[in-house]
Amino acid sequence: MNDTTTGFSMQTLGRQARQAARILRSASGAAKAAALRAMADGLRARRAWLQAENEHDLRAAAERGLDAPMMDRLRLSDRALDLMIEGLLQIAAMPDPVGSLSETTTRPNGMRVARMRVPLGVIGIIYESRPNVTIDAAALCLKSGNATILRGGSEAFHSNRALGAIIQAGLEAAGLPPHAVQVVDTTDRAAVGEMITHPEWIDVIIPRGGKGLIARLADESRVPLIKHLEGNCHVYVDKAADPDRALDIAVNAKTYRTGICGAMETLLVHADVAAAWLPRAGARFAELGVELRACPRAAALLPGSVPATEADWATEFHAPILAVRVVDSLDEAMDHIARYSSEHTESIVTEDLSAAQRFQREVDSSSVYVNLPTCFADGYEYGLGAEIGISTNRLHARGPVGLEGLTIQKWVLTGEGQLRG
Repeated sequence: MNDTTTGFSMQTLGRQARQAARILRSASGAAKAAALRAMADGLRARRAWLQAENEHDLRAAAERGLDAPMMDRLRLSDRALDLMIEGLLQIAAMPDPVGSLSETTTRPNGMRVARMRVPLGVIGIIYESRPNVTIDAAALCLKSGNATILRGGSEAFHSNRALGAIIQAGLEAAGLPPHAVQVVDTTDRAAVGEMITHPEWIDVIIPRGGKGLIARLADESRVPLIKHLEGNCHVYVDKAADPDRALDIAVNAKTYRTGICGAMETLLVHADVAAAWLPRAGARFAELGVELRACPRAAALLPGSVPATEADWATEFHAPILAVRVVDSLDEAMDHIARYSSEHTESIVTEDLSAAQRFQREVDSSSVYVNLPTCFADGYEYGLGAEIGISTNRLHARGPVGLEGLTIQKWVLTGEGQLRG
C-alpha cells in the first residue's frame, strides 16, 4: 500500500480480511495455538532487527518532541518484548472459546436450545504509539477466530510493519491465511476514514488512543465501536482503612506508571483519617516527584500542594500529578466518583466489609476494587493473557477485553423433526 492508493488498498485489505475470517471460523484450536507459538519464536529470533526498526521510530519521535510517557509506550525494550512473548504463549495455552456451548435446555416438544460462542468476524483496531498492541491484538483476535486489520499510529510505523511481518510468518507456518492479520502499511490518515465507514469490510472497530481519536470515531464511524474513552481513576481511603496498606496502595496506584489508563488520578480520603494519614502520603508523593492539587481541606494538611480547580477532578493527567480531596463519608466519595469518573477503574481501601460491599455494588465503573491499586487494570493481570483494550461501553464487552469479549453468542437449536403447530 502507498499513500496515493489508500482507497483501493483498503478495499483490498477488507476483502482479504473477510475471506480470512471465513477460514478462521473453522480453524482448529491447535492451528491457532501453533501460529501464536511461531510468532513468539519470531520475536525471539528477530529481537535485534525489531529493536533496530523501533529505533527509527524513536529517533523520529524524539525529533517531533513526543513527551516521556509517549516515548515509553513506543519503546520496544527487552522487557516489552519479553512480555509480548509471554502473552503470546499464555494466549496459545488458553482454551479456545470458539464453538463452546452454553448449558442446553430442552423444550416441552423435545427440541434442544443452547448458545454457541462464535467470532465477531473482522475487527479493525486503530491505535496510537503502542507497538505492543500490534501483538496483543493479533493474538487475541486470532485465538478468538477473528480476522483483524491493524492501523497503528504514524509514530510507530516501522515497528508495526516489522511486527506485522513476524505475525504473518507465524500464520503461514501454521497453515493459516496470512491475511488473517493485516497491518495498514501507510501513514495516510485517510485510511482511518476508510476503515470506519465500510461495514461490509469490518464488523467492529476497537479504538485505542486519546480522547480526540475516540471522539472523532464516535462521531464518524458507521461501524460499531468497542471504545475506551478515558481512565480517570479514583482511590478512596475509607475511615476504616489500614493506614500502612492504604499508603502503599495509593503510591503504587499513582506511580507504578503514570501514563497508563489505570493510574490513579484522584485520591479521596475520609475526614476521620485525613489529619493523621494525608501528611504521610504527601511526604511519600513529594519524594517521588508527584505534584498534588488539593481541595482546601486537603491543602491544609499537604504543604507544597497547589489548589485544585474544578477541571482537575475531571482530568486524566497521564503525568505525575494527583488531585486530592477530603470527604466526609463513603456516600460523598461515591457521589464524587459518579460525577467525575470515566467509569474505568475505582478502588476502596477499607477493613469494613459493609463499606467494601457497598462500594463494589454501587460504584458503576467497568472495574471496582477493594484493597488494590487501580494500576491492576490490565487484561494480563486479570488472567486474560493480554487485552485489546479496556471498554467503558455498557453493551457487549466491559472492562478489559480479552478472548470472550471478542466473541458473541448465537442460538443453536437441535430437534428430531418437530413442527410448530
